[in-house]
Amino acid sequence: MSENHKKLFLLDAFALIYRAYFAFGNNQRYNSKGQNTSAILGFTNTLVEILNKEKPTHIAVVFDAPTITNREVEFSDYKANREAMPEDIRSAIPYIKEIIEGFKIPILQRDGFEADDVIGTLAKKAEQAGYITYMMTPDKDFGQLVSENIFIYKPAKSGNPPEIMGVREVCEKFEVQNPLQVIDILGLWGDAVDNIPGIPGIGEKTAKKLIGEYGSVENLIAHADDLKGKQRENVIEFAEQGLLSKKLATIIIDVPVEFEPEKLIMEDPDKEKLTQIFAELEFRTLAKRIFGEELTVTTDSASQNGQMNLFGTGIPEEKNDDEEDNTSSIVELKTIENTAHKYVLVDTLEKRKKLIDNLSKQKEFCFDTETTGLDEQIAELVGLSFSWKKNEGYYVPVPENFKDTQFIVNEFKEVFENESITKVAQNIKYDQTVLKKYGVTIAGKTFDTMLAHYLIQPDMRHNMDILAETYLNYKPVSIETLIGKKGKNQLSMRNVSLEKIKEYAAEDADITLQLKEPFEKALKDNNLENVFYNIEMPLTEVLADMEHEGINLDVKALAIFSEELQQDIEKLQKQIIAFAGTDFNIDSPKQLGQILFEVLKVTDKAKKTKTGQYATSEDVLSKLANNHPIIPLILDYRSVKKLKSTYVDSLPQLVNPATKRIHTSYMQAVAATGRLSSNNPNLQNIPIRTARGREIRKAFIAKDENHYLLAADYSQIELRIIAALSGDEHMIEAFQKNEDIHAATAAKVFGVKLEEVTRDMRSKAKAVNFGIIYGQSAFGLSENLNIPRKEAKEIIDNYFSQYPKIKEYMDKSIAEAKEKGYVETIMHRKRILNDINSSNAIVRGAAERNAINAPIQGSAADIIKIAMINVHRELKKNNLKTKMLLQVHDELVFDVPKEELEQATSLIKREMENAVKIIVPLVVEANKGGNWLEAH
Repeated sequence: MSENHKKLFLLDAFALIYRAYFAFGNNQRYNSKGQNTSAILGFTNTLVEILNKEKPTHIAVVFDAPTITNREVEFSDYKANREAMPEDIRSAIPYIKEIIEGFKIPILQRDGFEADDVIGTLAKKAEQAGYITYMMTPDKDFGQLVSENIFIYKPAKSGNPPEIMGVREVCEKFEVQNPLQVIDILGLWGDAVDNIPGIPGIGEKTAKKLIGEYGSVENLIAHADDLKGKQRENVIEFAEQGLLSKKLATIIIDVPVEFEPEKLIMEDPDKEKLTQIFAELEFRTLAKRIFGEELTVTTDSASQNGQMNLFGTGIPEEKNDDEEDNTSSIVELKTIENTAHKYVLVDTLEKRKKLIDNLSKQKEFCFDTETTGLDEQIAELVGLSFSWKKNEGYYVPVPENFKDTQFIVNEFKEVFENESITKVAQNIKYDQTVLKKYGVTIAGKTFDTMLAHYLIQPDMRHNMDILAETYLNYKPVSIETLIGKKGKNQLSMRNVSLEKIKEYAAEDADITLQLKEPFEKALKDNNLENVFYNIEMPLTEVLADMEHEGINLDVKALAIFSEELQQDIEKLQKQIIAFAGTDFNIDSPKQLGQILFEVLKVTDKAKKTKTGQYATSEDVLSKLANNHPIIPLILDYRSVKKLKSTYVDSLPQLVNPATKRIHTSYMQAVAATGRLSSNNPNLQNIPIRTARGREIRKAFIAKDENHYLLAADYSQIELRIIAALSGDEHMIEAFQKNEDIHAATAAKVFGVKLEEVTRDMRSKAKAVNFGIIYGQSAFGLSENLNIPRKEAKEIIDNYFSQYPKIKEYMDKSIAEAKEKGYVETIMHRKRILNDINSSNAIVRGAAERNAINAPIQGSAADIIKIAMINVHRELKKNNLKTKMLLQVHDELVFDVPKEELEQATSLIKREMENAVKIIVPLVVEANKGGNWLEAH
């Protein structure tokens, strides 16, 4: 980038705001009021990044005018197809404008003109005044404005650096001689987003070819007779439309707007104004990055009329400029420095006895473990902290020697295992797992603040620092102030002075205890007590036991399999290179795209990514699999490489050196549906559909020759749940008769007798059965089954005519979600759907699919969690040595001593099938084997 001292940045506001909003995808950001802050956060991050990295001397943010534009006057259908602005973006704009003003950056717009036109005019005027201008936008149309002193600045995306496009880059991208010819390309090609029609039959590739030959739309029309067939007819018939499209695509560069550089000079931001707005939005990390100091939330964000707003889904209404806003104010952030507290070091036998005596008299106490690391399987205990009264806490250090530590921990065994005392903690499963290594089990009622908040606000973050700031206006001591930032120089907690660690650890227990009160009330107010106390809390003990037990892995078999896969990879490489006719890097999407679409020309309708490269993703190549024999080889090559790196070579590295077993970590507070997640390894994604993938499960083996692995799997649980929730008699009858549900569905949909159902019919019915759960459309089904869309629509129509209550259930779920703002599982677990009433069809459609699916997936999650709790309890009650090892989707895996096989299998099936009573039977299939594949 030029270092010209006159560096002007012109930001295309709405293009950047939309980009920021949709960049978060399904991981939208919400604050404690339920306000979607994605667009605001994304835009502000982008703005801060260019201010810091590019250091413009002059800057402005340009908005579209709210009035009708000249293009709409000339062509009434201009932008007519655009979706209405999502409410989350509309409500974000006032905040974004306030932030821009807080940075003292001018906001520009001109009635009758779009932001493109204002930016184009200013860029050209700035060029004449000796400025280098960067038009910050992801919009391709701006290519026509580029010159030696005017550049497109595409902001960074997905970890990639910003893309700066000058004359050479634009000419290469559009395959033109002059950037002005971009207008001709767009005139022929059209623009579906802006509803610019172009000339029918001419897409991006053809437009580039024709402009390359004829230079302009006008010259092409003049030589239309040189063309052939339908293309000739279209160019002649739609000539006027092509010329109009070119005009609509032309960015106006003589808008009546003055270039006043003195008003665009970059100034220091208004810290007070930005602090106010960031605090209201709860942008703590962003504020710290900009100002280097912490912010609190506003008084209003944590409370409404004195009540904690823990289940808010509304967005604050826009206020008029003349309205006085008394709802928010910056309050001093409470910290350990400015808050009176009593944190006591308990470092002698006598002090511990006194502490234990006090703990034994409490109805409840909060505790926390301080350890040497985050992996509970290998972390060593450094100390224990306790609190049972606000602003009070006690810290018990323990020595490095394991036996000495075990002795001290066991002094507290009686209070930890006292069933009449409630134990409060943040992420209690971690503490349970750590204490288990020292011979202590937590008994009695438990309360996990992380899990409580997960149920109350499933889409928010749940770490203690965030919760403390949001709900207590308190900033806890950062772990990094004790041990430093992550990296090779980070210290262990053992290196921290007793005084510092005492303050830090006791504060953790104190603050967690304080969080319990508002969360306890919110659970009650929102009918979440049952799912919290009877499912999530007892499950922590089950998961802690499973993680502690681990599972046996055949490392030698995986090493042999890795060598076999490497041979397969090398063989596939040779075959692919042979078809390509030249050596190239198969792992390079750019090189692969050139081989497939330019050398081999596997299709004349090649898709491109937003960066201009050919799209070579798996879904793109899968649709082209029959076009050339190289494509199945590429898909196979990718599959084998991923299998080898992700599982075959990685799993042995996760074997615990002490236990020689794999110990996955289960996460309860991640998936908003209620499903469990796991990592190190992620068991939910271990492949099963391919022969090579199944070899991975083969490597998970029984404890020894005296044990079997037993896999118990719910049969079609989600379909059974939708049958029960919908009350559809036909589907209920099929399950009650124990019929093959997919064959029964096929018989209904295709109008044949059950015995006449073909394999193809059953396959299609199966796709519909599972697709319906996820709101699959006729288009989706046609893609999935590779059948015409008309046939797919007929199948779905027949499905709903035969199972009318399924459709009624779907419609009812959406209607109730629109009314309440959330949906529920059979156990009343809630899934908040902030976008259910959005006017944007894409955003609303995703929320509607969640309204249908979340109660089904969530109910399946509830059922298997209840089953796990019951099985775990009954195995202990019957003094069986059988151990529950894994939970994957709807399946549980056990290590079973051979002599217990019959008793354990019967117990497991009984508890799983009776976990919850619904109108259709729950059926569990259980199989044994020496490895997981045999047992599946």
